[in-house]
Amino acid sequence: MSQQPYPMAPVPPPPPNGRWQPERVDVVPGTEFGLVQLRVEPITSGMAIGSLVAGIAAILVSLIVFCFGLVGANGGWGALVAGAFTLLSVIVGIGAIIVGLVARRQIRGSGRTGQVRFTGRGVATAGISCGSAGAGIALAGLALSLVLQFSSGA
Repeated sequence: MSQQPYPMAPVPPPPPNGRWQPERVDVVPGTEFGLVQLRVEPITSGMAIGSLVAGIAAILVSLIVFCFGLVGANGGWGALVAGAFTLLSVIVGIGAIIVGLVARRQIRGSGRTGQVRFTGRGVATAGISCGSAGAGIALAGLALSLVLQFSSGA
């Protein structure tokens, strides 16, 4: 009975969901070996998702601006409360725009060989749009509440 001079290497675990696919094989010069780079699955950018969430929040807060501005116009407090919520909506909306622009830059620069490829360009664009719409609606709601408050004579 002959023994092998070296023990056998352990069998590697199976790939998760069978998704290990080589993307590129580089031969190591002077040897019979090669370096395999595996394909990296694309993922949705977290910053793009954050931009969309912030944009939707800006729109929801801008609706609160309209509600308080209209309800409190006769009482004299509508413009003050609407102004506070307008400030919040504008800050969140500008944040959504900035994070969305950074996410689009991140997505554009990703995907080189061996690096993570980010997706979600449309999600980032939607976040930019929702953020700017939320800030604009809030400013329009504040203007309407000021007009109503000063026209009612309060």
